[in-house]
Amino acid sequence: MSKTVLITGMAGFIGAFLAKQVLETTDYRVIGFDNCNNYYDPGIKENRLKMLYSAAKEDDKQIPASLMNGFACGRLIFVRGDLADGEAVDALFEKYHPEIVVNLAAQAGVRYSIDNPRAYIDSNLVGFFNILQACRNFPVEHLVYASSSSVYGTNKKVPYTVEDKVDNPVSLYAATKKSNELMAHAYSKLYSIPCTGLRFFTVYGPMGRPDMAYFKFTNKIVKGEPIQIYNMGDMRRDFTYVDDIVTGIQDVMHKIPEPTEDGARYKVYNIGNSTPESLLYFVETLENVLLEEGVISAPTEHELLPMQPGDVYQTFADVSDLECDFGFKPSTKLEDGLRSFAKWYKEYYQIDNVKQSE
Repeated sequence: MSKTVLITGMAGFIGAFLAKQVLETTDYRVIGFDNCNNYYDPGIKENRLKMLYSAAKEDDKQIPASLMNGFACGRLIFVRGDLADGEAVDALFEKYHPEIVVNLAAQAGVRYSIDNPRAYIDSNLVGFFNILQACRNFPVEHLVYASSSSVYGTNKKVPYTVEDKVDNPVSLYAATKKSNELMAHAYSKLYSIPCTGLRFFTVYGPMGRPDMAYFKFTNKIVKGEPIQIYNMGDMRRDFTYVDDIVTGIQDVMHKIPEPTEDGARYKVYNIGNSTPESLLYFVETLENVLLEEGVISAPTEHELLPMQPGDVYQTFADVSDLECDFGFKPSTKLEDGLRSFAKWYKEYYQIDNVKQSE
């Protein structure tokens, strides 16, 4: 029997690719919910929604010029709204009664949280509370929600395992994500809501967020401007390609966690490539694929700077639980993932082949 899946943050990076895969691999009805704010270029969000509309349509009808105010197409319905609006969230659940909820909507970004803390309280705390309340009032089979590798803070032990203590966040963003895990556990125990949290590790790929390092680097390299590399380049990240993240989410969606010792159906997984790369190697690989794909003609200057507030030196995922329970672990090579991004970037920004410098 077909089910209804609610994906919050569906116009977002991960949400859009998840919705596309669910549409293409199941017969589920997909309900999307997103406020389509202007935290970054809304054109990219529109681009993602057009991708989804195209995947959902069953005839040759044209894609509307604008989709961000909501639409219905085949098994896909998109509703524009804000998680912080409790009445809107309740109305969504009352109308569509989703069996599976994937909460990906959140205010993202570590550095942005330093200057704009209220956005994180409204979206990541109030918004997630509204989702939990709706799952309580309109019972669901499974709530899957996005956490983050940021919860590990400055933990020295690597790789990070979900059993590690995560009591010392170094950014408000990380604190809100840890709070989500605590809130989900409480609601799972009190109201029998099966909940699974996913700690994502530095997700990248085509149609990604322009505030992410690889996207910002590319914008500057294209303009010939110097790029800023923090901690003098001595940083390591567990870069995870978006397709791997989406596969992990879809696997998890279909498996309700076993009860813990206290009876809560609650689980947390890491989803990361489990192969940290140095930031300098990452930049070198990015510049190489941009050159090879004709996006740039030459690398740019690198400006080495001290560590920024809220940043961590290294992220490194232990994904043994994911591999044990689902037989899956992220495996896309960095060069392959960045090449897919470079091809999309070239097409989206309509860049003609750039002749490389001799």
